[in-house]
Amino acid sequence: MFLARGYAGASLDAIADEAGFSVGVVYSQFGSKADLFFALLERRIETRALQNDRIAKEFGGADGLRELLRAGREDAATAPGWQHLLAEFRAIALRDASLSRRYSKAHARTVDGIASALEKIYEPIGLTPPVPIRSLAEFLQAGTVGVALERAANPDALPDHDAEHLMLRALGLLDTAATEERQ
Repeated sequence: MFLARGYAGASLDAIADEAGFSVGVVYSQFGSKADLFFALLERRIETRALQNDRIAKEFGGADGLRELLRAGREDAATAPGWQHLLAEFRAIALRDASLSRRYSKAHARTVDGIASALEKIYEPIGLTPPVPIRSLAEFLQAGTVGVALERAANPDALPDHDAEHLMLRALGLLDTAATEERQ
């Protein structure tokens, strides 16, 4: 329902109806629409962190980043509109101090998970990241949402190959990618 109608457009009545429950049952499990959204967000953060960790343990260097980006594209394809929903919720949370604090904590866990994966990607190649790992993770997360918003206005914007090339360059992995391709 959130993906179909957006955060603002999804009412708890409609969510309950779609799920086949009464509104009372939904309220007994989730105190508010925000609580329901955060439950979904937390599950998504956990799932992606586990996936990213698995990838980072298996792949290093440029291959690791490529796999993280591929997994992100697959995730976006299975949940189209999630990045737009997240951007909408972020904008709403900016104007509500309580939501903003809760969202900031969840977002920090997302960035922590990405940073952990990036550390593992850099480790086997012995390369020092160009900036602190946390900054790289924030850049990667911001880029993902930014590309999704740009593609909402222009579906042909920033093809995946170009985005991957830019990320490899920004994360200082472009030279390792060329070396890996020659081997």
